[in-house]
Amino acid sequence: MTAPHINALYPGSFDPVTLGHLDIIRRAAPLYATLQVAVLRNPSKRTMFAELERVAMIADEVRDLPMVRVSTFDGLLVDYARQCEARVIIRGLRAITDFEYEFQMALMNRTLTPELNTLYMMTSQQFSYVSSQMVKEIARFGGDISALVSPAVQRLVQARIKEHS
Repeated sequence: MTAPHINALYPGSFDPVTLGHLDIIRRAAPLYATLQVAVLRNPSKRTMFAELERVAMIADEVRDLPMVRVSTFDGLLVDYARQCEARVIIRGLRAITDFEYEFQMALMNRTLTPELNTLYMMTSQQFSYVSSQMVKEIARFGGDISALVSPAVQRLVQARIKEHS
């Protein structure tokens, strides 16, 4: 069941996009007219992949979902949501520890833009421990990340680590 005129926004760093992120995208996308997956452009944060690399990575993973758009943004999330005509922000939760931070952000976003709602989606159980940071750390030490990211993302992560070693 799709909300015919409601657009949603799923923001994040996605450095790299994990199977947990893709789980949220694939479950949220059919619920909305469009789902804008927005890669945060944050120059103060050191990332493994540049914004456009992350956009391409995600776009490749969701090419079978016509309602999903992938872009970058900087500045206030509420401003970008307004620009995308999004009425809902999608946030994935892995564990209760994520909730406190996400709750504070949702309240601040709602203060700034009262008509913008936040929808929390629990990631599927098998991805509840997966984070981009863990993926990068495991990969840097030569560990197997095949259960955490798609094969294409795994190749990109491993290639990037080889470039920097």
